[in-house]
Amino acid sequence: MMVLGVNGGALGGHLGGWRHRDSFPTTAMELPRMIAIAKLAEQGKLDLMFLADGNGVRQMDKPALFAANSPSDRPAVFEPVTLFAALSQHTTHLGFVATATTSYEEPFTIARKFASLDHLSGGRAAWNLVTTQYVEDAKNFGRDEHMGRTERYERARESLDVVRGLWDSWACDAFPQDKASGRYLDPTRVRLLGHRGRHFAVKGPLNVARTPQGQPVVFMAGQSDAGKELAAYGGEGLFGTASSKQEAQREYADIKGRMAKYGRQPEALRIMPGLSVYVGGTAAEADALFEELQSLISPALAVSYLSKVVGFDLSGAPLDGPMPQRRGESLGGTAIGRSVLDMAARDGLTVRGTYERVLPSMGGNMVKGDPGQVADFMEDWYRSKACDGFILSMPVEPRSLRDFVELVVPELQRRGLRPPDYRGPTLRDNMGLARPTHPFSDDSQGGKLPAKAVD
Repeated sequence: MMVLGVNGGALGGHLGGWRHRDSFPTTAMELPRMIAIAKLAEQGKLDLMFLADGNGVRQMDKPALFAANSPSDRPAVFEPVTLFAALSQHTTHLGFVATATTSYEEPFTIARKFASLDHLSGGRAAWNLVTTQYVEDAKNFGRDEHMGRTERYERARESLDVVRGLWDSWACDAFPQDKASGRYLDPTRVRLLGHRGRHFAVKGPLNVARTPQGQPVVFMAGQSDAGKELAAYGGEGLFGTASSKQEAQREYADIKGRMAKYGRQPEALRIMPGLSVYVGGTAAEADALFEELQSLISPALAVSYLSKVVGFDLSGAPLDGPMPQRRGESLGGTAIGRSVLDMAARDGLTVRGTYERVLPSMGGNMVKGDPGQVADFMEDWYRSKACDGFILSMPVEPRSLRDFVELVVPELQRRGLRPPDYRGPTLRDNMGLARPTHPFSDDSQGGKLPAKAVD
């Protein structure tokens, strides 16, 4: 079954989306807007809501882009785990994928936050593990320079092992809370972690009971070679970045082909590329929305945003000249940026042609048309083994999400690609992921996670 999530920012997924007449009138730090998006996603039986996150205010050196507030900059947003704890009280089935960085957060804190969210939501929490690509974030954490890629990914893998080890601190029956005997917990049903590695020393145990899902789901982002290897080792959801179906198919086969050496089956990982959806009752309605949004962006602002995506300044490049190609990899470079440059080179795009493609999808993939055309695109990718589902980006909120729920979801259900209702109470149920086996010998439910480097 196709897995579907929505990128839950109230700002909208197009650079000009917040200016559209059908957008929320205001969005900065407004909980009611986020509640509305979560409820609408649950109305459409979507599996999860995702929030990217960062640890600093970005683009201050680019005044035009900073003032316009591109959707990925987030100068005034809620901390995602805190926000999802609130949204979980207004929903019953929708999963919540929050971002936390292994470069600047300790594994004990990460384990505690997400275990708490899993309990508060009744088993609907997921951690999006990132290593942080934005170089300037380092300066908010006592560092003058960002960690190099090799160090970031070594630290990420060790952090993942420690977090999962902490989530396994308690047996499911560790808290009998027997008033008659006065026995609140069973001391034999808890274990110390005792981890001492290159980056972390963590004694444990975690001060949160075993969670409703066994463990929260672990998502990852980025598809550098190190990122692919980490996803094969321990990811359960992956945000794909391919810019074409053929590229997505190659990435899908590559990443899933790496899993066997870690004792994992391909179905233990769900790969979900981003997809911007422009849908209308007719193709003409979708075209009209698309053109309206494009008209809200000046060329100067478009070039500024494209520079941000690819990681170098394009302001001096001729708009109708070839899209420049930057060789090598910057310290904070992203897979999306590399994918955009590859697309521009492959298709012979100018700077203008590149940003005209990138703006509607914010660097990801895009589909535009009536409900049947949108469903055709999604079905083709899914059945062609280019993905296991999608993270949907909605250009104008709440209009675009409402249109998807009312127009596209029924078509996907009619084709048997989406269930008529949620498949279970937890995010693992709805993503079709096994419940982790617990290290306590009598807790043998579900499937196996990769072997841990933690005793």
